[in-house]
Amino acid sequence: MLETTKKHPEIGGTDARAEKSALSRRFVFFLVPDFSMIAFATAIEAVRLANRMLTYNSYEWRLASLDGQSVKASNGAELNVDTSLEDERRLLNGVDRPSMLFVCSGVNVEKFDNKSVYAWIREEYNRGVAVAGLCTGAHILAKAGLLSGRRCAIHWENLPGFQEAFPKVDVYADLFEKDGNVYTCAGGTAALDMMLSLIAEDHDDNLINAICEQALTDRVRGPHDRQRLPLRARLGVQNARILSIIELMEANLSEPLTLIEIAEFAGLSRRQIERLFRQHMGRSPARYYLEIRLDRARHLLLQSSLPVVEVAVACGFVSASHFSKCYRELYGRSPQQERAERQDLGD
Repeated sequence: MLETTKKHPEIGGTDARAEKSALSRRFVFFLVPDFSMIAFATAIEAVRLANRMLTYNSYEWRLASLDGQSVKASNGAELNVDTSLEDERRLLNGVDRPSMLFVCSGVNVEKFDNKSVYAWIREEYNRGVAVAGLCTGAHILAKAGLLSGRRCAIHWENLPGFQEAFPKVDVYADLFEKDGNVYTCAGGTAALDMMLSLIAEDHDDNLINAICEQALTDRVRGPHDRQRLPLRARLGVQNARILSIIELMEANLSEPLTLIEIAEFAGLSRRQIERLFRQHMGRSPARYYLEIRLDRARHLLLQSSLPVVEVAVACGFVSASHFSKCYRELYGRSPQQERAERQDLGD
């Protein structure tokens, strides 16, 4: 099992300096089974590097789990923790109360359901502790009732299922979001960007630049920087007209546009659009549109508990039977088989 080092900078200053320096923040990282190691590691490394560059402890942290036992990440690495849920409830009333709680989760988050955890998160928030979700942690914050009517960020891959599960949440494919005292992060290296923005609230740009140099990153990304590669790079297509058409398709999946409507938007004829797609995408526009709708459907099947018929409607299919037929043709299995295989893997 991996051990984590807490409260000790690699380059220490004098004891006198440490005593004179006020602690900026105390963090609790609550680990959910199958949490994302990259999001957790980049978040905690940011504050470790901050302490190291400052040569004193501006930040402290501890790890927590439901029962105080070690927790395994989605990559199989297992981390020891410092406290349990019961411990954290007790610490909330003392000098070691946190200033911020991070809920760290990852794959299979939709299977997590614990009312005691939700109640504890609400208690922390109601007592003035800032609450954050790393990677898919927004799922747990939403289940705890903290995201209704708020802006939040989540990984682009989890966005369709999250939107369907929590329609009252204003969710975006941003790197991170802050709405009041609630923070959310899309995961991956976006956790570093969110932590740098927090550190920047406490210290000057010199520290942020020093951390970036140590982490070998050349800039701090803003909260609204894109998560995914630009469409041009992702598809390897340079034609501006076809890229604008694909963007239009991706923005209209639940109520697909007709080719006539697309042609009117693009200022092209149907024949010109057909020719462009055959040349650049190797398929008809209708086929490409169908494939991206089915791709969204697959994400919903894997990341939500929506009935198959509701997945079909959410992806613009008029009937479940037509949806199943198209899905089987593309993926070689039915939607029901897709979900069953995912449940078997989860078990």
